[in-house]
Amino acid sequence: MARVKAAGTNGTQTKARPNGAASKAAVNGTHTTAQPTGAPRDALAGEDVGNLVALEHVNVTQPEQPKAMLFYLVGLGFTRDPYMNVGLNNIWVNLGEQQFHLPTRSPQVIPGHMGLVVPDLDALEQRLASVKEPLADTKFSFAREDGYVAATCPWGNQFRCYAPDDARFGDVIVGLPYVEFQVRPGTAAGIARFYDQVLGAPSHVEQDAAGTAARVEIGTHQWLSFRESEAALPAYDNHHIAVYVATFSAPYNFLKERDLIMEEPRNHQFRFKDIVDPDSGEHLHTLEHEVRGLHHAMYRRFMVNRNPAQSQQAYHRGHDALIPFGG
Repeated sequence: MARVKAAGTNGTQTKARPNGAASKAAVNGTHTTAQPTGAPRDALAGEDVGNLVALEHVNVTQPEQPKAMLFYLVGLGFTRDPYMNVGLNNIWVNLGEQQFHLPTRSPQVIPGHMGLVVPDLDALEQRLASVKEPLADTKFSFAREDGYVAATCPWGNQFRCYAPDDARFGDVIVGLPYVEFQVRPGTAAGIARFYDQVLGAPSHVEQDAAGTAARVEIGTHQWLSFRESEAALPAYDNHHIAVYVATFSAPYNFLKERDLIMEEPRNHQFRFKDIVDPDSGEHLHTLEHEVRGLHHAMYRRFMVNRNPAQSQQAYHRGHDALIPFGG
């Protein structure tokens, strides 16, 4: 391959990259010769992420704060945010870098389930067993399944709790990697197009033993799943999710042009709830999105996580806090 020369600093020259990429200028009179990576371009696609950077919280209302605390804090082992919403009208629950927001109102139930990562499934089962009696008059239940613990909150929201798994969840030890929503048959392809074309999130339709679903990639190890179901879906009850986006204006402009914005931008966020086919405009699903830009004050906010293994009977000095990743 012919060598291509480029002008350098202080009269020196730099050699171009062997693969044809632009060369860097030499600095302080030295030569810099770029080295080929040897990796095919397609092999690097796994390093790419889309415009949806993070799934930050799920908001479902609940009517009784003491029972909510028994389930989310004592049973699941998560942490009440010590700084925000510490009164009786709302609970913010930290799980790793994500949260549940639980305002005190009539209960909301998501058709589908939420995927959680917890440090230890055996310890989780013991904690859930400890709240079985005080939650006996509710919809609470739990069971060990193949590869996860299934748990149902006192009002019917369903969770699948997994052990840490580098291949599936990255280095997360505790967190909320995904939410799966049930949707009408025949809508998965259009939903995938919506997230791909409107929100800039890599999305595809997948077929597995459970049927057909649209999978929407978020950041590095989070996703949304929209699984087609023949079951009758309940009326939408205003539960919502919060996501962070790198490019804020393009999704907003698309939705604004079609009169789909439900809350205009303020505090670096806007809201919408109608998922439509970007080609036909057909309404496919209803899910409120709190869409935050990266200038939002709470982006990458530090969240306190406690170590649920600590107890008075088995206390280890200096181990009260839990680092939720990097195991």
